[in-house]
Amino acid sequence: MTDKPMLILIAGPYRSGTDGDPQAMATNLARLEAAAWPVFATGHLPVIGEWVALPVLRSAGAGPNDPLADQVLYPTAERLLAHCDAVLRLPGDSTGADQDVATARRRGLPVYYDVAEIPGRTAQETA
Repeated sequence: MTDKPMLILIAGPYRSGTDGDPQAMATNLARLEAAAWPVFATGHLPVIGEWVALPVLRSAGAGPNDPLADQVLYPTAERLLAHCDAVLRLPGDSTGADQDVATARRRGLPVYYDVAEIPGRTAQETA
C-alpha cells in the first residue's frame, strides 16, 4: 500500500495509427479515459497528457494535426512526468507512450501495464 495517492499518467495511443482522422483520435482518447476510473478507484489520481495538451493547442489556434502539435503533445507529457509518481501504459503502438515509459524509467518511476498491478489504498486511506 502507498502512504499517499499517486498521480498516475495514463499513456497509450492517441494519434498513432489514426492517419490524422479526428474520429479515430477521439476513439483513442476515449480508450485512455476509460482507464481513468479504474485508476481513481484504486485511490489514486489519473492524468492524461492530452487533457492538458489539447487545450494548450486550442489556445494557440492549433489542433492535434497541426505542425505545432509535436511541440506541445510530447513536451506536455514530459512536463507532467516531472510531477507524476507512476505511469500506466496501455496496449498499442505509440511513440509518445513509449517515450513516457522511457522517461518514467529514467526517473525511477514505476510503470504498470495493467490497473491490477497498481497498489491500492484502503478505504480509510482514501477518505
